[in-house]
Parts: sequence; structure tokens; C-alpha cells
Amino acid sequence: MNHIPSFGVGTFRLSGQTVIDSVRNALDVGYRAVDTAQIYGNEAEVGQAIAESGVPRAELFVTTKIWTDNYARAKLVPSLRESLKKLRTDYVDLTLIHWPAPGNGVELPEFMDALAEAKALGLTRQIGISNFNIELTRQAIAAVGKGEIATNQIELSPYLQGHKLTAFLQEQGIQVTSYMTLAYGKVLKDPVLASIAAKHQATVAQVALAWALQLGYAVIPSSTKRENLASNLLARGLKLDAEDMALIATLERNGREVSPEGLAPAWD
Repeated sequence: MNHIPSFGVGTFRLSGQTVIDSVRNALDVGYRAVDTAQIYGNEAEVGQAIAESGVPRAELFVTTKIWTDNYARAKLVPSLRESLKKLRTDYVDLTLIHWPAPGNGVELPEFMDALAEAKALGLTRQIGISNFNIELTRQAIAAVGKGEIATNQIELSPYLQGHKLTAFLQEQGIQVTSYMTLAYGKVLKDPVLASIAAKHQATVAQVALAWALQLGYAVIPSSTKRENLASNLLARGLKLDAEDMALIATLERNGREVSPEGLAPAWD
């Protein structure tokens, strides 16, 4: 049975000592899930922070993502072994295909098969996808079988709510993981969210994260500040009411922050 922790720490755009400190602080304040990727160039630092944290490996949930250069059948498994070395672990809990990258020369069935092979070899406990639209998710399910795809990690925020895609994923029993839930910090200045935060004596970040959690999504916010890491985690205890959720629903503006050419699909 697939299981994705609802709350993890992201490491996108963090490198060197910054990412070591961020992950160490996150583990220290109670996070047990860490999200990285081959292209972030920080797997070794994440591995170091985990090793130095003293938290037993069995208590952690580590996710990495295969980069487009490694999608070919001959490259995917060796690249994941390389990631494991950097992460100082024998396995990761979840491995994702980072972007569908249509037209990069490797067809979807090939990289999904190679990903399934990585799971069969015990290199990863679960497999999934990231940034896939409905049609490509259907193709991924067809390639590896229903129930095999643990999650689709997609950009979602109060400004980009992705109703069609999230409804489809939930219908398929695929966990939604929301990244960029704070829209690069843009939602932090939102007056509607600020009013909800004031009502609950919470932070705007907590409100945005609680919104995603309440919709059943997993979240992986990142921060370089220990106090923000600790504060974000408190979103788990924040219960928004129906009125709050209805207000947040009105903020939808298709405000996508990330859609790299050549990597992104045609969005739903």
C-alpha cells in the first residue's frame, strides 16, 4: 500500500551549508520527510544532514527525483544508485520522474518501466511522477499498472488550485503532493489569507499549508529559517472552517510559477 507522509521539508534551490542547516533544523524540530532531486545538486548535502541528525533511517521518508538526462533504460537505475550513494542510504522511500519532458527522446513507457525496475530491485520503496497532466498520468498508469503510482507532485497554491487534475488523481487513488504551496512567497501578502490567519491567530503560511492539507494533499515547504520550519509544521494542527475554505477557493487565478519549456506538459 502506498503511503506518503502529509508533511515534509523541501530542498529546491538550497545548496551547500544552507541545505545542510535547513534539513538538520527540520529534522530537529520534528520533520521526518525530506524531498530532494538529482537536478537540485544537493543530494550529498541532504545525505550528510540526515547522517549527522542521529535520526534512525527507518524513521525517515526520503524522496528523490530522476532528472531528464537519466530517463533512458540504461541510465535510470545507475543514476538512482548514484543518488543513493550521495544520500548515504541503501534505498529511498520514493522516487519520482521529475518532468514528463515530452520530446526529449525517451518515450514514457521506457522511463516508467525503468522506474518500476528500480522498485523491483529494492532501490526505492515507492515510485511516482511529478508535473504530469491527466493524459500523461493515464499513460504512466498504463505503463506500470494501477496502484503503482504513489503520487504526482505538482505545483499547487491558493493561486493555482488545479481542480481537474487533483480530482482525477484522487479518483485514481494517487496521492497529490503540492509543491510551491506558498507560490514563491506571493501568497504571504494576500489580504484574504491574512484575514483568515488573523481569525485563527495563525501565520499566512500556516493557512496556505492547512488549506492544502485539508484538501488531502501532502506538502513539502522549504525554509532556511529554523523558526519558519517549526512554524510551518504547526499548520498540521490548524483547522480551517467551511467559510475559510470557500474564501480560499475564490483566490484561483491559474497563477503558475513554474513551467519550463521542453519539460512541462500541456497543462489541464
